[in-house]
Amino acid sequence: MSVLNAPHFHNEEAAYAWVEARIWGKNPICPHCGGVERISKMQGKSTRIGAYKCYQCRKPFTVKVGTIFESSHVPMRIWLQAIFLMASSKKGISSNQLHRTLGVTLKTAWFMSHRIREAMRDGGLAPLGGNGGIVEADETYLWNTEKPIARSRGRIPQPVKGGKIGTADKRVIISLVERGGSVRSFHVENADKLTVNKIITENLDRETRLHTDESRIYGDATNHVVSRETVNHSRGEYARGDVNTNSAEGYFSVFKRGMRGTYQYCKEKHLHRYLAEFDFRHNNRVKLGCNDVERAERALRGVVGKRLTYQTTRAQ
Repeated sequence: MSVLNAPHFHNEEAAYAWVEARIWGKNPICPHCGGVERISKMQGKSTRIGAYKCYQCRKPFTVKVGTIFESSHVPMRIWLQAIFLMASSKKGISSNQLHRTLGVTLKTAWFMSHRIREAMRDGGLAPLGGNGGIVEADETYLWNTEKPIARSRGRIPQPVKGGKIGTADKRVIISLVERGGSVRSFHVENADKLTVNKIITENLDRETRLHTDESRIYGDATNHVVSRETVNHSRGEYARGDVNTNSAEGYFSVFKRGMRGTYQYCKEKHLHRYLAEFDFRHNNRVKLGCNDVERAERALRGVVGKRLTYQTTRAQ
C-alpha cells in the first residue's frame, strides 16, 4: 500500500489521533497549564474533532494549541500531506505545487510551507565533530543581497580565494558539514574572519579536524580546533588523502539546485528558513537510516512551541 494511502492522510479523526500519539504519547497534556490529570474528551458541548478540557485550569484545548497548527483552518489531514511532501522532496516543493496538489489557495500554501520550515528548524547546540572527527567548512553565494554592503570611498575589493574578487553584493551562506553526519548552515552578512571565528567557536568541538579550502577567512580557525587542513582549489587540488571539502560541496549542490530550480527565488529575510529545510533533510537522510516516513514524523515532532502568525512571517 502506498504511504499516501494511510488513513491519517484522508480521515480527519485519524489525522488528529496520529498527531496526538506523536506529540503527547499515550495521554493528552494540557498546553495551558501542563497538567496531565483530570483531562477528558469533550462530548456533547463541542463538535470539534480532538477537543479536550482540562479540569485543573478549566480551559479547552486541542493538540493544535501551542504548535504551528494553532488558529489554522486548514484540515489536519492536509497539514500532514504537506509535511510529508516537503520532507520527502529532496530539492523541496514550491508553494505553487503545494497549492495545486493540496487544493488550497496559493497564500495558504506559502504560509503552510513557512510554518513547516519553522518546525524543521533544529536549533541544536551540541558541538559538531570532536574526538578527531572531521568537519568541512565552506561558503557559497546566492543571488544579490537586498542589503548592499557599504564600501569605503576608493576601497578596492580584496581577493578572497584564488586571486578572485569576492562577491560582496551576494547573499553569503556558511555551512559546517560533519563528515558522514550533520550539517549546520548560517546566512551571514559578511564572509570574514570575525564571522567565521564566531561560528566555529560556537558550533565545533575543540578536538575537531577542520577541512577548508584556501580562503583566508578560515585563517584563525586553528585557534579553536585541533587542526586545520586545506585543499587548494585554485591549483586544481580537490582532495589530498582524506582532506577535502566534497561533502560541503555536495550539500551546496543540492541546496542551489533546490533554490534555483524549485523555489527560483526567496526574499533574503526568509533565507534562514530555507536553510533550515535543507539542513533538516540532509540531517535526516536515508544514509543515516531515516526514510521518508520517519523524516516526516521527525518534522511533526518539531511543531511544538514554534507558532507563527501570517503577519509575523511577512514582517520577518
